[in-house]
Amino acid sequence: MPNRTLQPELIAIDSIDFVAPKKHQLSDTVSLYHMKDVPDETSRFDLYFDAGVCRGQKGIATFVNGLILSGTKEKTSNQIQSEINSLGGFLDSGISVENSVLSVYCLREYLPTIFKSVIHAIQGVTFEAKEVKEYLADRKQNLQISREKVGYLAQQNFREKLFASNERYSYTLSENDIETTSISELKAFHEKHYLNGLTKVVLVGDLSKNVVDEILDACKPMISSNPDVFTDKIENESGKFEQEKEGAVQSAIRLGRILFNKNHPDYMDFLILNTLLGDYFGSRLMTNIREDKGYTYGIGSMVAELNSTGYFLIATEVGSDVKTETLKEIQFEIEQLQSELVPNDELELVRNYMLGQLLKSADGPYAMTDLFLSAEMHGKSLDFYNDALEAIGSITSERIQELAKKYLKWDQFSIVTVG
Repeated sequence: MPNRTLQPELIAIDSIDFVAPKKHQLSDTVSLYHMKDVPDETSRFDLYFDAGVCRGQKGIATFVNGLILSGTKEKTSNQIQSEINSLGGFLDSGISVENSVLSVYCLREYLPTIFKSVIHAIQGVTFEAKEVKEYLADRKQNLQISREKVGYLAQQNFREKLFASNERYSYTLSENDIETTSISELKAFHEKHYLNGLTKVVLVGDLSKNVVDEILDACKPMISSNPDVFTDKIENESGKFEQEKEGAVQSAIRLGRILFNKNHPDYMDFLILNTLLGDYFGSRLMTNIREDKGYTYGIGSMVAELNSTGYFLIATEVGSDVKTETLKEIQFEIEQLQSELVPNDELELVRNYMLGQLLKSADGPYAMTDLFLSAEMHGKSLDFYNDALEAIGSITSERIQELAKKYLKWDQFSIVTVG
């Protein structure tokens, strides 16, 4: 019997035994990745398309993504959804600035059937006038509701300032965009970016070779013939930008700047700095602005990645009467990182937290696949994460101070407040 009065021995993490999915080449630039090592009956497939917001104009990319399963000549949208639901499938469709992704979770025995249904729905979507009209009316109503929320307005305003030098990335949806969209525009975007825009396929599940081969064959007619090209020449507009919202009892704050992604030599060390500042519950921003001052329920910082660049963001919502004080406290925490070395005990706490999070994020085939995809997006292998373990274990307080001085300059931030 173990002696439960004694604390278990702490064991340092030197490396993680990662398992990479098998790569199948669909073309010179498009691949299918299959993670076969799944110990149960579950499965998933993801379809990635070169159909992000930056590829379209006036909301077309978003609208096509929302209508992609809206019906074919043979089936209505309800029939397509019923086919997926009746087999226990869960469908998730999303769009970002640079791509769109359609994912389905289901039992592996039903994956081939659901996959065929989804592919046929994507290839045969007709953009029937009634479906389009109802969808756009719903989007307009949702937009009107969202514009009453300070968080939404701050997010949109921040996007405009963050991607200020590139109108494709800084675009925000307007009611006029919705009202002037034509079915011919939707069809043209669909043909270019979906029928000929498949950029990656991901399978997770203990699927047979025959099933994988069938999926490969089904995907080939849709693959993109051109490699993805994304801009790395984006600059944010620095300064403070305030928007009044009459009657708002809260103010939303967004501040940050264009930064970098995994391909930058300072990325991993900056991620440690970011965690210490605002990316876990015990961070300095949470301790000060939530726990000590009581200004907010939550505040956080993050590093977001795009294909060729990335950005740093701090976000929160506070009482309108403490908006100015909150900004002062955020600036104080940043300047303290620039002027004072992080104590060893605090740095050790952050190290242990990040090591635990990395272990957690590698737990199981689905999590391992997502880690792989995050690295593969930037041309890296799973070795990146073992390099990350080394960086977490070796970083010093002096290095954190150096990065804070270099990248967290207050006059280089886009600072947006709404309230």
